[in-house]
Amino acid sequence: MPAQDPTHSKLIGYLLWIFGFTGSHRFYFGKPVTGTIWFFTLGLLGVGWLIDVFLISSMRRSASLRFRAGQIDFNIAWVLLTFFGLLGLHRMYMGKWITGIVYLLTLGIFGLGYLYDFWTLNDQITLINASA
Repeated sequence: MPAQDPTHSKLIGYLLWIFGFTGSHRFYFGKPVTGTIWFFTLGLLGVGWLIDVFLISSMRRSASLRFRAGQIDFNIAWVLLTFFGLLGLHRMYMGKWITGIVYLLTLGIFGLGYLYDFWTLNDQITLINASA
């Protein structure tokens, strides 16, 4: 069986790790529960954040096996969500124009939709890529 193209970039993972005390790299690699824990504990008071620098390669491999590559690039969508999520740019990129405009007008539905997308973006992209 040929190796599957990675869906998640190690480089993007390390860039998000810089903000790792917020859990962003864990959300990116499809680990929303621990991402939430990192968010509320500042990366387990920094200890978990430091340990994660050594775990990013394995988290990337796991994410690449779990999620489906396709027309929507995970890396672009995650960068848009992380830095412009309250404006809905990630949703517009995925072709979800109506909710993207709603996010733009309501700052990510007052931040709650933004947090929801951190939990579900990988699955949203996988569904779109599977149907293409």
